[in-house]
Amino acid sequence: MGDKKVLVVLLFQFFLLAHLPQKLLAATIMADPGAVCNSTLNPAFCKTVLPPGDGNLYDYGRFSVARSLTQARKFSRMVKKKLAKSSSSLSTLSVRALQDCDLLSELNVDFLQSTGRTLNSSDTLLDPQAEEAQTLLSALLTNQQTCLEGLQLASSDWSLRAELGAPIANDTKLFSLSLALFSRAWRRKKKPSPYQTSFFFPGSAIPTRTQLIQASSTGTRRLLQSSPPSNSVFVRNFVVVNKTGSGNFTTIGAAVSAAPNNTEASGGYYLIYVAAGVYEEYVEVPKNKKYIMMIGDGINRTVITGNRSVVDGWTTFKSATFAVVGQGFVAVNMTFRNTAGPEKRQAVALRNGADQSAFYRCSFEGYQDTLYTHSLRQFYRQCDVYGTIDFIFGNAAVVFQNCNLYARLPMKNQNNMVTAQGRTDPNQNTGTSIQGCRIQGTAELVANGTGMGTRTYLGRPWKLYSRTVVMQSYLDGVIDPAGWSPWNGNFALNTLFYAEYMNFGPGAGTGGRVNWPGYRVINATDAANFTVSSFIDGPKWLNSTGVSFLSGLT
Repeated sequence: MGDKKVLVVLLFQFFLLAHLPQKLLAATIMADPGAVCNSTLNPAFCKTVLPPGDGNLYDYGRFSVARSLTQARKFSRMVKKKLAKSSSSLSTLSVRALQDCDLLSELNVDFLQSTGRTLNSSDTLLDPQAEEAQTLLSALLTNQQTCLEGLQLASSDWSLRAELGAPIANDTKLFSLSLALFSRAWRRKKKPSPYQTSFFFPGSAIPTRTQLIQASSTGTRRLLQSSPPSNSVFVRNFVVVNKTGSGNFTTIGAAVSAAPNNTEASGGYYLIYVAAGVYEEYVEVPKNKKYIMMIGDGINRTVITGNRSVVDGWTTFKSATFAVVGQGFVAVNMTFRNTAGPEKRQAVALRNGADQSAFYRCSFEGYQDTLYTHSLRQFYRQCDVYGTIDFIFGNAAVVFQNCNLYARLPMKNQNNMVTAQGRTDPNQNTGTSIQGCRIQGTAELVANGTGMGTRTYLGRPWKLYSRTVVMQSYLDGVIDPAGWSPWNGNFALNTLFYAEYMNFGPGAGTGGRVNWPGYRVINATDAANFTVSSFIDGPKWLNSTGVSFLSGLT
């Protein structure tokens, strides 16, 4: 009987050798767990996780994701217990940090459940399934890091940090392993053509105010502005927010709360039209409020403003004037503002952790940490971003296209960093891509920056594998010739990926740029990896938003 089993195994492996594509073979045949672990970031930890005996990468990946889900659920329960029993004895900042962890741990459970279902469905995942799974696994690590940073900020409650720090560290290693195994078994490296056909919508399908009024009177739920017909925005319902009381709601938060829960993309958007006015409120679009489209009357006409900051006792995560988590969020013609000022340090105008979200003709105004591109896939077009230190930061896979990025005047002897990208793992599909934008200083910075001792850089490495690409963009003379600034000594200079491609303007010369191992001037083939099509799979989901975009290089 034993000989028959051996014969069956040999015949099966011979079949694999004869019939499977070579690139799938290595992931499918039996593999020793020790050899698999040696290719991960933490081989010693990996060997304590994977079961003994030969298996294949698919089974190892599923096993790791299942174990990750168990640990994520355990940590989520631990956080909820701490909030329920200890909140009265903790500082306000610690409670806020725990609330951040509560939300982020719930998201991790959701992401792992979704990924587990996907991985159990097939050994041969194709895009967009593979792209989505890698996106969700990448976001796990971002959520862990954000939770930890909030607890570290609450430095007065050492026992809280000690109690939660160890499970955060252990779970992070497990999540990293799950991502590494997925990348080896399922993920296929894209090979985009540098000269791929790009397309640009001749107009925008975003409905205008006039169309909204007409649609309201006729009861239509399909709003179409431009051709072809496929470039349409489908709306399930829409409401009006107006401070005067003439709409359905007087606050944006109330309109968001009234949106249906857990809708699907195919059902259309819940459209919120926000009339002109200054809305002094803090708005959160939670994870169960999906496919909301919010349209204002224009930049500096429809304004959402707040002034929370780290100095005033908020975590960076919770300092946001406007925060969105619900998938498929779209915002158009609005301003998001944080007025805390440069002296209040981290003060976020908008925090975005919504997958497949888009912002069109919006403005983000603040100083340090203005725009928190926290996680998942995001797109910004024809937007304005104002700030000083790290004013675009986070660990999303994000593309800025045809945007204006304005460095402002900071406090004396402070430097400006346009970006601070937070990639912590080489297998994360995250990074900041800036294409066809204008990076420049405000008039105040240009007039007074030299006297204030201010230099302006394209970015600095917030985390070990920081990744930022600036391409086909105008860089004005305010950009320092070095281009990029270190974070702290030699930290991340070997592991970061900073690149420039075909930029122009007085600040675009690369002759005086940093000579770090991680910095490079790239060609069209490499630049194509950071386009809307390749980097965020934009054509698969941006069409339905009505937002114009360029899919490749110009």
